[in-house]
Amino acid sequence: MKSLLAVLSLIALPVMAAEPTLYGRYEYIALPEIGGQVLKAKMDTGALTASLSAKDIETFKRDGEDWVRFRLGTKDANNQVYEHKIARISKIKTRSEEEEDDEAAAPTKRPVVDLELCLGNVKRTVEVNLTDRSSFNYPLLIGAKALREFGAAVNPARRFTADKPDC
Repeated sequence: MKSLLAVLSLIALPVMAAEPTLYGRYEYIALPEIGGQVLKAKMDTGALTASLSAKDIETFKRDGEDWVRFRLGTKDANNQVYEHKIARISKIKTRSEEEEDDEAAAPTKRPVVDLELCLGNVKRTVEVNLTDRSSFNYPLLIGAKALREFGAAVNPARRFTADKPDC
């Protein structure tokens, strides 16, 4: 009987380990590859990809590959220029209350880069699209794909539940 219980507990162990970590709707996230910046991020299960506020976004070729050059688009950002290899180009559907002449708006194309993000003491590389988010309260949006990478669940009633980033 003890052997059977031991085997059953080993089988159940991966299920217990798969429990998501609960975060608040807003968390602090560090960007080790972007000067170690720590930004306030909105955890958004309704968005698919993560999105970082960037300005002066310029794509270019390096050794036959697509790259992007940009500056961080936050209030207190310095003028440092960052360059990253483009992972892909995303097509973002724009939302509008009413489409004129029943024509669908053309999707916006955004460069997507693979960036290391640090949430609490967990570091993951996730896809992040670059766009000007300066009109939003949070310069970093963490979408469903990134939430899955972190094994995260979001409680919208909570805020800043993880410790400051420490990766």
